[in-house]
This record gives sequence, C-alpha cells and structure tokens, in this order.
Amino acid sequence: MTFKSKINHPLVLRFEGLLLLIEGLFMLTVLPVTYLQRGLYAFSMPFSALITLLTGLILLITTRKHKNDKTSSRDGVYTVCISWLVLSLFGSMPYLLSKSVPNFTDGFFEALSGFTTTGATILPHIEAVPKDILLWRSMTQWIGGLAIIVFSIAILPYLGMSGMQLFVAEINGLNYDKLHPRIMHTVWRIWGLYLFFTLLETLLLYWGDMNFYEALCHSLSTISSGGFSTRTGNIGEFSNYSQVVVSVFMVLSGCNFSLLLLSLSWRSFAIFRNQEFRTFLLYTVLLGLGIGLVLLLVCNHSFGAAFRESFFSVISAFTTTGFFVSDYTLWPSFLWVILFLLMFIGACSGSTSGGVKLFRHLIFINNSWLELKRIIHPNAVVPVKVNGKSISQSGVYKNMTFIFIYFLVFIIGAIVLLAFGLNFETSIGASVATLSNVGTGIGQVGPGGSYVAFPMFTKWVLMLFMLLGRVELFALITLLSRSFWKN
Repeated sequence: MTFKSKINHPLVLRFEGLLLLIEGLFMLTVLPVTYLQRGLYAFSMPFSALITLLTGLILLITTRKHKNDKTSSRDGVYTVCISWLVLSLFGSMPYLLSKSVPNFTDGFFEALSGFTTTGATILPHIEAVPKDILLWRSMTQWIGGLAIIVFSIAILPYLGMSGMQLFVAEINGLNYDKLHPRIMHTVWRIWGLYLFFTLLETLLLYWGDMNFYEALCHSLSTISSGGFSTRTGNIGEFSNYSQVVVSVFMVLSGCNFSLLLLSLSWRSFAIFRNQEFRTFLLYTVLLGLGIGLVLLLVCNHSFGAAFRESFFSVISAFTTTGFFVSDYTLWPSFLWVILFLLMFIGACSGSTSGGVKLFRHLIFINNSWLELKRIIHPNAVVPVKVNGKSISQSGVYKNMTFIFIYFLVFIIGAIVLLAFGLNFETSIGASVATLSNVGTGIGQVGPGGSYVAFPMFTKWVLMLFMLLGRVELFALITLLSRSFWKN
C-alpha cells in the first residue's frame, strides 16, 4: 500500500529558514567574546554563523512563493519536531570546528542537549573549552527553553501559519484565559518577561562573586531550566549568595509563564490561586525542610549548608534544571531517591521545565483517590478536579496514558543502557535525566559526571529521549505513526 504525505514541505522549509536566520543572529552575538579571547580556533563561531545565515537566506528565497500557503495541524506537529533537529545540526558546528568535541555524534549530542534544555554534557573538563563556545552552549538553552517558541509564534504569521499548534505542542497546558486577546501581543509580553528575568538574574549574579561573562552564562541556563555551567564543579564553585540567587530564579523558571504574566500585568494573585503552583511550592518547602533536617542531624552538616544544599537540590531536580552545589549521591540513599523521583514529576505546565509535569501528577493522585472511593461507593459519580475544574473522563485517560507511556519509555531506555554494559544506577540515571530533560542524574552521570564514555549507539538513544521529553511524547509518537502520513 502506498500513501502520500499531506505535509506542506515548502512552507516547513520556509519556517526552518527563518529559524536558522534567528540562530545565525544569536551566533553573531557571541563574536565579541570570540574577538576578546582570540584563540586557536577563533574562526569557528563566525564561520558557523555565516553558514547558518546563508542557509537560512537560501531557504527563504527558494520558498518565497509559498509565503501565503495555508497550513494544517500536522504541519505544526511536524515543524515542532523537525525544528529541534535542524537547530541542533547547525548548532553543533561551533563544537566541531573548535575541536571541543571529537566527533559529530558528540557535537550533535551537546547541541541537542542545549536546545532541548536537557543539560546532559559530553564535556569532561568544561574549563578547557573556549569561552565563546561555552557562551554559545548556554545560549542554546536560552533559545530552547522558551524564546525559540516565542520567536516561532512571532514569525509564523509571515508564513501564513497561525502558530497556535506549535505553541500548544511545545508548552503543554498554557492557559490563555484572560490573556490579551491578540496572541501576538501576548507572545511578545511573554518574551519580555523571559528576557527581563534573564537580565535581572545576570545583574544579581554579577553583584556577587561572578564576573559578567559567568553571570550571563548561568542566567541563560537558569531561566531556561537548562543547567549548563562554565565550571566543572557547577554552582557549587560559587558563593552562597550566588546559590541563593540561582535557586530563586530556578523557582521562577518552574512556574507557568502565562500565570506569571497575568499576575504581573493585572497585579493580581492569579498564580497563588493555581493549585499546580501551590503544590509546587508545598512540595518544595516540605522536601527542602525534610532533607535539610536529615543532612543537619544525620550527616553533620552545618545549619546553613544543610538547608542551602537541600533546597537547592530539591528545586534543581523539581524544575529539571540539573544544577548542583554538592554531590547528592553521597547522601543517604533514600535522599537521592527522592530527588530521582522529583525528576520524573517536573514543575508546572507552561514552564520551561521537563518531566511529566505537576498537572498530570495531580490528575493521577486525584483519580487514584477517587477510584478508592468508588470501590466503597460504586454508584457515586465524582469527577476528577484540578484547580477547581472538572477533568473529562477522556482527559483523565489521556493523561494517565501519557504517564504510563512515559514510565514505559524510561524502563526501555534503562534496559537498553544495561544491555550495553552500563551499571544499574547509571542506566536508570541517564534514562530519566535525558527523558525528563534534567541532564544530571545518578551513577556516572551524577553531579560532575558526563556522557562522554557512553557507547555511540546509546548516545543516539539518549538523544531520542531528549527529543521525546521536549515535545512531550505524544507529538513525536504521532509523527512516527503511519496514519499521520496517510493521504
């Protein structure tokens, strides 16, 4: 049986051309650092920017006749998924040309890890990497976290695409209630909020013990829930003040940006009335205090160190950022198991974090509790509610299915890694760290570890997991289905 695709490929290529133009312009912003350091491979960034910009222009010129073409939802899903690969392909050039990585697989791994805000790295000695490459590395996370989606929606009207499918596919659960009726206006406001948080954190870190370069790199990685650092020792190499600042902005990155925008724009407390956000704060406070007490009383940490490390680690795992201030795998095993489980959950929907998301977690908990009630009262009709709103039965089934498939994929990934000779802790740690876009896990990929020694095939498997985690499974599964491509 033969079938014909309904994808409007010229329009998709035009969109990719615009994305590459944006990526090339971001590469140009790194050139001042390239000029100042004047290293042996200083040509790598300007040459990468030139190739990226030229490719983008060529795609735009050759597809100019399709500017006003109509689009479909399948065009949107296809474009979301393919965009990460295109951006990562061109984004890997600086790593390869600067000799920062030994081969294409490692370069593509590092770039895809950045754009998907995973933070998994194959660089064992980060300080040895040129500064302009490290700045580009953090910038890929900033683009991938939220700005690339905002930019996508901002330029989609010029392609004749509405952009709503891309936005919903990428940032699941974003609520448009009470937001400005003009989507473009709202998009730019979200972009402004994202940029404001980045600049504010940069200034606060600069006032501490970081120089401006380090402050900028870490701000780009924090607000995107990325986790790339300029130091092998990560945030643990900086002062307590810097660790507290990063913790605060990690919390902001785990919030629903639409609710943040509502709260700031209308001076309301919309975000505090949101059940998902309240649960996020409750879990963070309770687990931070609990782990801190164990570190204080059992591990003989000082009072300040115990709670600082505890809250930082909980927030980093919960928001799937992947930053660390200490090696939590040296703590009592039940403590890092808690962090391991938090990586699965993830923070709020509409944030830059990965994981299952708290919204689905709440549906799972509420539905499980109601099922127990139905056993006692089989005739009772009690709907599942989240944030005061009833969830349809089909909605409950979809979210439960998502959670089931998510854990199934995690298990398959761990089994594949075990089959290639990796130990148990490393296998489950790498599987959840890439699928949930955390980067830092347990075992060999724990704090300070890297993926450089992994067999090449497993790196490609983990790259697939990064992509699955970023597009939230269903979009990519839909793309891989036969019915998606049928005429």
